Amino acid sequence: MSLGWTPDLLGHVAVVTGASSGLGRRAALVLARAGAKVIAVARRADALDSLKAQAPLGSVHALPFDLADRAGLPALAAQAALPFGAPDILVHAAGINTRQAADDITPEGWDITLNLNLAVPFFLSQHLVPGMKARGWGRIVNFASLQSHRAFPGGLSYGASKGGIAQMTRAMAQAWSGDGIMVNAIGPGFFRTELTAAVFNDPVRAARNAEQTCIGRNGEPEDIDGPLLFFCSDMAGYVTGQVLMVDGGFTAK
Repeated sequence: MSLGWTPDLLGHVAVVTGASSGLGRRAALVLARAGAKVIAVARRADALDSLKAQAPLGSVHALPFDLADRAGLPALAAQAALPFGAPDILVHAAGINTRQAADDITPEGWDITLNLNLAVPFFLSQHLVPGMKARGWGRIVNFASLQSHRAFPGGLSYGASKGGIAQMTRAMAQAWSGDGIMVNAIGPGFFRTELTAAVFNDPVRAARNAEQTCIGRNGEPEDIDGPLLFFCSDMAGYVTGQVLMVDGGFTAK
């Protein structure tokens, strides 16, 4: 086990969903730079190509796929094992937030949100777990949220999905950690991503969010690096079923 700041992930294969932008893109780059081979999954092929150009040569394989197509997940799992072998790290960074008021939520919008944010992380994990069990080692990192713990305006369906992620992380850990598969979640605070563009485009709202943290600022992409590398490495060999809030202390106040 490496005791340096950057764990050595050589020999590991990671699948990262939502890898075309935001924290998913950051996760794919960080894992690739730590030595893992990365299968980058997202809808936009052009964005995945630009990700490959930023990563170490030969470390990223782009796999364009619409994760909303739950019926296609078995094929996605099979394709993910072709470039580098069976994945043993899985990072679920894809997500959607429709930001609809409770009175305006439609059944269609509810289903889209709960499918992509909650159902897909489970079923894709389920398809990749057999390869991890065969190796006796695996790491699954879900993405929780401030809304796993708090209610925000316009966030009922998103909050329901992220509250579900927190409990699902514990349940997945109970189911699979005995096979060497550690399952944890990262709960980002306010980071500048496509999902939070509306907030950061309003300087007053962005400043108000920063003031609610203990640190006094919003998150930067590199703030996710350490927690992610920890959860994806041997250093987390006795850590499972946990939700780590990476929020500058927002939920501590």
